[in-house]
Amino acid sequence: MLELQGLTRRFGDLVAVDSVRLVIPDGQMVGVIGRSGAGKSTLLRMVNRLTEPSEGRVLHEGQDVTALRGTALRRWRTDCAMIFQQFNLVQRLDVLTNVLVGRLNHRPGLLGTVTSLLKMFTAEERAMAIRALDRFDLAASALQRADTLSGGQQQRVAICRALLQEPKVILADEPIASLDPRNARTVMDALRQVNREDGITVLTNLHHLDTARQYCDRIVAMQSGRVMFDGTPAELTGARLREIYGVSEDEFEDQASEDTTMRPRPVAARLAVA
Repeated sequence: MLELQGLTRRFGDLVAVDSVRLVIPDGQMVGVIGRSGAGKSTLLRMVNRLTEPSEGRVLHEGQDVTALRGTALRRWRTDCAMIFQQFNLVQRLDVLTNVLVGRLNHRPGLLGTVTSLLKMFTAEERAMAIRALDRFDLAASALQRADTLSGGQQQRVAICRALLQEPKVILADEPIASLDPRNARTVMDALRQVNREDGITVLTNLHHLDTARQYCDRIVAMQSGRVMFDGTPAELTGARLREIYGVSEDEFEDQASEDTTMRPRPVAARLAVA
């Protein structure tokens, strides 16, 4: 079970996340919705400890994640895989190597970095990577450079990389925000498959309410850093949405589309290894 206890993050006078309390059972798929600036990404980054909380705690299976340091923190980041909006693949490397990077935290310290860069992976690890790629119809692309793939394919490669960490939790930070509708469905199908078949807890930030309703067991709606709703998709009615955001469902969707269209794209992807 994943627990967020009064989780708060301040940036100067700005309160980005304000006393969030959530209890997420193992194996649940949770969608966090809200407009830009609601605190969704900051919340996920605190769970993974990429951003440090100003107050509050994150607990997983009773362990205080916010107190972890060194090797213990590295182990948590292995157990809690992160998927980013812009894929964060190494574009010049082939797909298989990008997936194998997910094994990095299973090696101690510098050895992990050196063996990864030299592609010194075991036969068992390579077989794991091929199985993951085959699961999402990507095995035929294993030796292609990452930058030759479509956005949807690259995000599925990122999911494969996360799976090679053998995580207990996957955090997906707006994984479909930069994708067209067809690729967005493919990526969400992959995340739901991982959740249902592997029993991995998935916590994902989403702009679109329809997507959250279709794929998630539970929806958390945020506004100005606070949780304004926490319940099933059926419980988040149009009337409740208007109460939270002051707009209709159609207006909320239109604003979400504007948010994703206006978001700048990075000039280059970076290798993301916790």
